[in-house]
Amino acid sequence: MGFLAVVITGLSLIAPAAHAFELLNKIGLPQAEYFIVQQIYSGWWMLGLFLPLAFLANVGNAIVLRADRTAMMLSIAAAVLIALNLIVFMLFTQPANAATQNWTVQPDNWEALRAQWEYSHAVNAGVNFLAFCCATLASTR
Repeated sequence: MGFLAVVITGLSLIAPAAHAFELLNKIGLPQAEYFIVQQIYSGWWMLGLFLPLAFLANVGNAIVLRADRTAMMLSIAAAVLIALNLIVFMLFTQPANAATQNWTVQPDNWEALRAQWEYSHAVNAGVNFLAFCCATLASTR
């Protein structure tokens, strides 16, 4: 179960990490260019499916590791961090996606929505990285 928790949590880090690495190159783009670049994410919703799987894998790992309190707590921490990622997504990222119809509509407040979208992904990259670290530490004890 530990191997599965580490692998799935690692896979759930792909999209947020990619968004974090591209942030500095995209955040200052003019409106037309930004909306064109955003189209590269078409279909990336599928990567989001790793998040609930990572949550479940880390909860399962916590159950398997319950005899080792530290490992169990690290697995629980990983699951909580994955849940936090989902909360940040639902509160900040998804509303920006909805307001722009997945970046196909350019509302007047697009710059605020861009900042909300970009920085929520950057936060989630950090949150997911911490989850990956917790999952790895739990599974290698």
